[in-house]
Amino acid sequence: MDVSGENLARLRERAVALTGDAEREALVAALRADSRTGARDLAERIDRRHRAVVAERARVARLFERRNRLIAQGVRFVAGVDEVGMGPLAGPVVAVAVILPAEIDLPGLNDSKKMSRQAREEVAVRIREQAVACAAGKVPPEEIDRLNIYRAGLEAMRRAVVALDTAPDHVLVDGRTIPDIDVAQTAIVGGDASDGSIAAASVLAKVHRDAIMRHLESRYPGYGFDRHMGYGTEQHIAALQRLGPSPVHRRSFAPVGRLESR
Repeated sequence: MDVSGENLARLRERAVALTGDAEREALVAALRADSRTGARDLAERIDRRHRAVVAERARVARLFERRNRLIAQGVRFVAGVDEVGMGPLAGPVVAVAVILPAEIDLPGLNDSKKMSRQAREEVAVRIREQAVACAAGKVPPEEIDRLNIYRAGLEAMRRAVVALDTAPDHVLVDGRTIPDIDVAQTAIVGGDASDGSIAAASVLAKVHRDAIMRHLESRYPGYGFDRHMGYGTEQHIAALQRLGPSPVHRRSFAPVGRLESR
C-alpha cells in the first residue's frame, strides 16, 4: 500500500473508518514508511488507539472471569444483581438483575460510581441491547420506613430477580445474600467494581433510579432531586428546612425525621 499521494486529511478519514486488523496493519505500515512527519504521527495515533482498545477489551474480559467459570461448569444463565439508593433521604431503593450472553461487547463497563452520567447512559443502552434479560425491583420511601433501609435493599434485589423473564441458574450479588429466592447465589464484596455482571446491574440501576429522581423533581419542584438524586447535600438540607419533607422523603432517616417532629 502506497499512501504518499494522499493528503493527510483524507488519511485521517481512512483511519477513523478502519474496520479490520489487516486493513489497520497495512495502513500503519504504509504511514510509517511515508516521508511526511504528519503521516508517521498518524501511524502512531492509530497504533496507540488500537493498543487502548485491546487493553480495554482485556480489562472487561477480566470482569467476567467468575461468570465464565460458572458457564464452563454448565451454568446456563448467570444474573448480576445490584442496588442503588441506600443512602439518600428521598426516593426509592432500586435494584436491577441482568443476565448477559456468553459473548458481550461492553467497552467502558465499570462500577457505576466510577462513571460519568454520559458514560453510564451510553453503556446502559448497550447492556440493554445485548442482555438476555433484565428487570428492576423498587422499594418506595414509605416501605423503606416500614422495613428499614437494610431490609429494603434486600427486598429490592429479590424483586428484581423474580421479575426476570428468564430464570437465572446462578446469581452474583454485590456484598450480600438475597433472601427468599430459590437460586444458587454468590455474594461478592465489592462486586460492582470486580465483577462484570454486577457492574452491569449497577449501571442499569443507577441510570434507572436517576431517571426516577428527575421525574420526582418535576412532581415536587424545589428540592433539587434532579441534581443531588435525593442525597443529603447542603442544598437538599436547605430545601428540606425551607419546604419541609415531601411525600417521597424517608421519614425514618434522621434529617427528615427531625424536621417532621418539629
